[in-house]
Amino acid sequence: MKKTDQSLLEQMRITDFAITNRKELLFFTKEDETILKNAKPYLENKIGALVERFYEMQTSVPDIAVLIGDSDTLARLKTAQHRYILDLFSGYYDMEYVNNRLRIGLVHKRIGVEPQLYLAAVYTLRQLLRELIYQELPSDAERIATASSFQKLLIFDVSLVFDTYIRSMVSEIEVSKSKLETYARVLEEKVMERTMQLEVLSKTDPLTGLLNVRHLNETLVRSIRAAQRRKEAVTFAYMDINDFKVINDTKGHQHGDEILKIVANALKAVSRLEDHCFRYGGDEFCVIMENCTLADAKQWEGRLLQLLQEQIAHLTVSIGFAQTGPDEYTSSDEIIGRADELMYRTKRRMKDAQNLATPSS
Repeated sequence: MKKTDQSLLEQMRITDFAITNRKELLFFTKEDETILKNAKPYLENKIGALVERFYEMQTSVPDIAVLIGDSDTLARLKTAQHRYILDLFSGYYDMEYVNNRLRIGLVHKRIGVEPQLYLAAVYTLRQLLRELIYQELPSDAERIATASSFQKLLIFDVSLVFDTYIRSMVSEIEVSKSKLETYARVLEEKVMERTMQLEVLSKTDPLTGLLNVRHLNETLVRSIRAAQRRKEAVTFAYMDINDFKVINDTKGHQHGDEILKIVANALKAVSRLEDHCFRYGGDEFCVIMENCTLADAKQWEGRLLQLLQEQIAHLTVSIGFAQTGPDEYTSSDEIIGRADELMYRTKRRMKDAQNLATPSS
């Protein structure tokens, strides 16, 4: 159910029993109701003047004058205050009366009347009404009884107004808490997202998008240990672009960077999801192939060379492969060193073959 479909009494779950109990705590009885009702004829013709005096005193306080703001608002407040005072001496203090008092508290809170200003106004009104009671009622007994009953009812009213103040403040705290929790959650998500981005950046070569060399040894050690548990082979590929310096010197570093990107994309294209592709540095690349033998790696090499040939016909690469497991396992440093050595042997063979194919002058 929407709040707009409920009275303040219903929203605040204030029942007849709760109201009766509150009156009993203040010793406000049916006799008090009768006493206040009987005083009304003596007071009602004087209430207009009392309201005028009340607002003269209130508007002399700068903070209150600012809250009231203009003459039209002041006129409406005087009318409402006149009606409020008449209700104090109506003799009927039922659920409708309570709901109206709750609404007064809500309105005061909404327009920004601080509790200390409200209490100061209540005190002023109490003094003025006590003065009026003692001036207008015919006997001392009636004056004392009416002043006492009025005092109880005024405290009853203040307690209801403060219920709405407290409820509004609790509601504001809950809203602020919800906003703070939402902000904290969004902030935490952004921090986590940024942390993940930084983690990815720390592991990634910015030019090629491949893993960088800082995490090569750690990843290879982890792969070898996993292979040992599963009794599988791991093959390590070490690759170098042939004559890359010549490419940079003759066509420029920007063209060289494009070549590095093409080679990196080719590596990713022919590798499996479980393979780890690294840019080792410069024009050197490495691939960790889990659950892969040298025979499997050679097939991978064939796919890679074909793809590179299709994309850059003049480009050649040298690759060295080193396998560890499943019968015997070597350290990560040993497998990297062996693959590096085999890569340079391949490079020398290719260079020698190129020199033989080129006639001497």
